[in-house]
Amino acid sequence: MAYRVPRKSASPTRSIDSSRFPRQYLLALLLVAIIVVVFWRVAGYEFVNYDDDQYVYQNPHLRSGLSWEGITWAFTSVYASNWHPVTWLSHLLDVQLFGLDAGWHHCINLLLHCANAVLLLLILFHMTQAPWRSAFVAALFALHPLHVESVAWIAERKDVLSTFFLLLTIGAYARYAKRPCRARYLIVVALFALGLMSKPMLVTLPFVLLLLDWWPLGRVTRFDGETLARLIREKLPLLLLSLASSVATYAAQVKGGAVRSLQAYPLGIRIAHAFVSYATYAIKTVWPSSLAVFYQHPWLTRGGDPDWQVAGAVILIAAISFLALRQVRRRPYLTVGWLWYLGTLIPVIGLVQAGSQSMADKYTYVPLIGLFVMIAWGGSEVLASLRTPTKIAAALGVTLLGSLAAASWFQVAHWQNNVTLYTHALQVTAHLNWIANYNLGRALEAQGKLEESIPYYLDALRAAPNDARAHNNVGSAFAAQGKFDEAIRLYREALRLDPKYAEIHDNLGNALAARGNLDEAISHYREAIRLDPKCADAYRNLGNLLISRGEVENAIANYRLALSIDSDDVLTHNNLGNVLAAQGNIDEAITHFREALRLDPKYAEIHDNLGNALAARGNLDEAVNHYREALRLDPKCAEAYRDLGDLLIKRGDAENAIANYRLALSIEPDDVLAHNGLANALIRQGNIDEAIANYREAIRINPAYAEVYCNLGLALAKRGRIDEAVTCFREALRLKPGFPAALQYLELALGKK
Repeated sequence: MAYRVPRKSASPTRSIDSSRFPRQYLLALLLVAIIVVVFWRVAGYEFVNYDDDQYVYQNPHLRSGLSWEGITWAFTSVYASNWHPVTWLSHLLDVQLFGLDAGWHHCINLLLHCANAVLLLLILFHMTQAPWRSAFVAALFALHPLHVESVAWIAERKDVLSTFFLLLTIGAYARYAKRPCRARYLIVVALFALGLMSKPMLVTLPFVLLLLDWWPLGRVTRFDGETLARLIREKLPLLLLSLASSVATYAAQVKGGAVRSLQAYPLGIRIAHAFVSYATYAIKTVWPSSLAVFYQHPWLTRGGDPDWQVAGAVILIAAISFLALRQVRRRPYLTVGWLWYLGTLIPVIGLVQAGSQSMADKYTYVPLIGLFVMIAWGGSEVLASLRTPTKIAAALGVTLLGSLAAASWFQVAHWQNNVTLYTHALQVTAHLNWIANYNLGRALEAQGKLEESIPYYLDALRAAPNDARAHNNVGSAFAAQGKFDEAIRLYREALRLDPKYAEIHDNLGNALAARGNLDEAISHYREAIRLDPKCADAYRNLGNLLISRGEVENAIANYRLALSIDSDDVLTHNNLGNVLAAQGNIDEAITHFREALRLDPKYAEIHDNLGNALAARGNLDEAVNHYREALRLDPKCAEAYRDLGDLLIKRGDAENAIANYRLALSIEPDDVLAHNGLANALIRQGNIDEAIANYREAIRINPAYAEVYCNLGLALAKRGRIDEAVTCFREALRLKPGFPAALQYLELALGKK
């Protein structure tokens, strides 16, 4: 039976008839309206470059929407260092319905947050028969600024979605507890499984259900070992699911490089910071100020939390725990609420350190429900004991909720775009925030503001001088700007900090290859592969380098190894296709190009490459379609204009070929092949002088191009300039001894002399 607070402790608002269920739905509708007012602006907000790129807008697996391939991928991948297929299915559905319109993705998060608030209200009311206290808890949950991050951050879909299933599981469990039967229990298990497949943070739910057995479900009225054993046995299937989810999550995060070693973050530092985090979350619940998208771990800058801070946190947590446990019989809601808070935070409190954050607002989405229960029921009892008039009690509650709603309104505004988000984060964290500095630098760089981005990258390093990932990421930013010497220096420092980080070896290999240090680059690719035999990027990059050294067969072998690890690697399919096409293996090349386009249909370069392969196979109409699709996707794709010109020449359409060559050269004036192709087309139209000018320009750009010398010789011969023609043919033969065409034309030219 449900636990009821004694009449003398009841809230002044208990005069509401708890049997009038429609009243609860009116409260739910009012709550939804308030949530929409506070959060509606997210519908016009952008994606951010912190996880949104990896989760949604740069995730190649989402681009085809809710397809069979996408569903299979969702259940079989550990992408983004997690296994949460239900979350991936929700993103796949979003892309299917809305494409990459960020506003709609935000709206789905908001819809789920509304659903969670309503579910919390109705489930608490069902379990406690306390309408106003239940509504107050739901309102605190809905409007607290600490929860803005989970709603306004698209990548945190896993947060709002998993909580939706958590609340459904609790509702189903309350129903089961009222009248146990196998069918009802199976519903609980199924909903819990869906929650775990949305976000593994729900692993503590069996513990939460044990707390609810005490209060408010009243399934335990005294501490009885036999009863407790029975309730624990009842949770065994759920505990097994939690165990399986924990193992799978840990394995996925280790594989993705997210879990930090004890050397990087010592155990003592983790335990001390866990107490500080518990205390800080509780303080921010009462006074939600200085909220940021990322809080840097103090170990990175000052070697951990100050002793006084750790001592204060331990005393605070111990004192509240002592007081809450003393109330286990008289005020069980205090005990249950506090243990809910402590227990549900365990997976993310930092004992297993994933990433370099010290804490995160998103982690409070479920745990704060426990504190809100303490506030609602405890506050109600205090007001009742003071005989506070109903109107004054209501005014106090409305004032508190209004203040939280206003704070959330302002907090939502910071999520408008990358610049607003990280600028605010830097303001409230005193710039000791390497992620905010780094991502703000990325945002400015994406806007073409390269010089403005550099100070933020440098500040990122100053904020985390001992973090290998910070050096690696900033090194990648400099490499993207072509500043390879600076990138190499940062990669080397990152490896000094963490010599077993495979990704850094791979990145250093890329920078060294760009600098021409091929032997050292190869050694770093191979070291990356030794450290992580599943590092598909290293196999692909090693293949690229081997191609440049002429080791084609070894390159192909590395590309195939990369695809055996990651069959969805678009770049590897494309690169392997190019090598196979160059070898004359056109059919297999076409297969790889088509697979690459299935994975990423908006990749202009691959459309161009497929067009070339189809043209070589004689499928000219389909080739033209792919060239034109490449140009539709990227109107600045000079290669596609040039390749389309080459195909049009084959079809005898010199006029349109010339137009395409000119467009190619307007984009890339130093394209030797386009100058040569344009000159060939001009010859067909009889415009020999302009053709000669283009051949000469091609030779100026690349003086070692034998074919162009041969073509220029023919054009000069047509103008009667035989001596110059002979010189060109001889130069072609010098560059390419035994060149058949040059030999033939040289003999003809000498005969004319």
